[in-house]
Amino acid sequence: MTGLLFVLFFLFMLIGVPIALSIGASTMAALYFQGVPLMVVTQQMFQGINSFALVAVPMFILAGDLMAQGKVSEKLVSFADSLFGFLKGGLSIVAVLAGMFFAAISGSGAATTAAVGSSLVPELRKKGYDPAAAASLIAASGTIGVVIPPSVPMIIYAVIAQQSVSKLFLNGFIPGLIMGLGLMAIAITQGYRRNYPRGTALSLATIWGTLKSASWGLMTPVIILGGIFSGVFTPSEAAVVAVNYALLVSLFIYRDLKLPDIYRILIRSAITTAVIMFVIATSAVLSWTLSSWQVPSAIAESVLSLSTNPYIIMLLVVGIILITGVFIETASALIILTPVLLPLVVQLGIDPIHFGLIIVVGLAIGMITPPVAINLYVASSVTELPLERITRAIIPYLLGLIAVLLLVVYVPIVLGISG
Repeated sequence: MTGLLFVLFFLFMLIGVPIALSIGASTMAALYFQGVPLMVVTQQMFQGINSFALVAVPMFILAGDLMAQGKVSEKLVSFADSLFGFLKGGLSIVAVLAGMFFAAISGSGAATTAAVGSSLVPELRKKGYDPAAAASLIAASGTIGVVIPPSVPMIIYAVIAQQSVSKLFLNGFIPGLIMGLGLMAIAITQGYRRNYPRGTALSLATIWGTLKSASWGLMTPVIILGGIFSGVFTPSEAAVVAVNYALLVSLFIYRDLKLPDIYRILIRSAITTAVIMFVIATSAVLSWTLSSWQVPSAIAESVLSLSTNPYIIMLLVVGIILITGVFIETASALIILTPVLLPLVVQLGIDPIHFGLIIVVGLAIGMITPPVAINLYVASSVTELPLERITRAIIPYLLGLIAVLLLVVYVPIVLGISG
C-alpha cells in the first residue's frame, strides 16, 4: 500500500493537481484499498491543525504582509544603505542586510523577497548593477526570512515534532546570520569583479537619521522575541502582538496604509493561511498513515543499514531534504519529511532542535531551486526579468547556502546550537 500511496502522489503532482489535494487524495485512496474507514481522514485532518501553536501562523503572515506593504521595508533599506552603501558594490550588502532585518519581522521568505526587492530594484538598476545578479541576490536573501525568527516553518516543525517554538527561535539567529554573511561575501566578490559603483557616502549623521526613521520597524523583532524569551507571552500571543504593532505603525505613525489597503491585505493573508492550513491538515493524514504502517521505522533501518558512519548518513539526509525542496513547497515538504526523518536522526543522537534547524535551512534553500522556487518567482515578478536569467545567476548564492547548511549539520557547537 505504501507503493500505491507514493505512486498516486507523484502521479497527481505530475498532472498538476495542487499539493494539498495530491497528498489528501493519494492517502485516501491507499486507506480505502486497505479497508480503513475514511472517517479517520477527517479525524486526523482536524487533529493535525488542532494546536494552539498554529495560531501564530496566520498572525505572523498578516504582520509580515502589513510591514511589507507599508514604508517599513523602505526605512530598513535606507538604514542598511547608510551603513554599507559606501563600499564598492555596497548595494549588494544592503540587499542582504535588509533581508536579514525584514526576516526578523515577517517569518516568510516570499514576503522578505518582495519587500526588499520592491524597495531596492529601482536603485540597483539606476546604479548599473547586473539586473539578473541583483534579482538572484534578493531572492537568495529571502531564504533568511524563514531562518531568523520569527519563522512560520519553525512553528510548523515544532508542532509536528512536539518541540519548543521558543528554543527553535532562540537557535535560529546564528544560522541566519551565517547565511547572511555568506551571501555578503559572495556579493562583495562579485561587486569588485564587476566594478560596481559605490553608493551613499558614510556619514554618522545619515546613519543616525535613517536609524531614527527605521526604529519603529527595528523595534518589531525586539518586542516579539524579547517578549517570548522573557516569558511575557507565548509565541502565539507574540504573533498577535506583532499584528497590533504593525497596524499601529502603518496606520498612525508612518500613515502609509489606508483602511481599503488593510482589507486587501487581510484577504490575501487569509488566502495564504487557508492554503497552509489545508496542506497541514492533509499532510497530518499522510503522517498518521505512514506512522501506522511503520514506514519511518523501516526507512530508518534501511538508511542505517547503508552505513554505520553518522556523517555519511547525515549527508544522505541533507540530500533528501534538498531534493525534496526542489519539487515540493516548504510547508508541505516539512510536514512530509519530519515524521519520516526525525526518528532516524534521533537514533544518530541528533537533538530534535538541531534537526529542526537543519530541515528549515535545507528547505529554505528550496525556495531558490526551480521548479518550486517561490522566491525566484517573486523576484522575477518584482524585477520583470525572465525566470531563466535569474536562475542562472542564482548558482553562486545557491552553492554558498548549501555550504552554510553543511556547517549547520556538522558544526553545531560553532553555531551555538543547543537543545
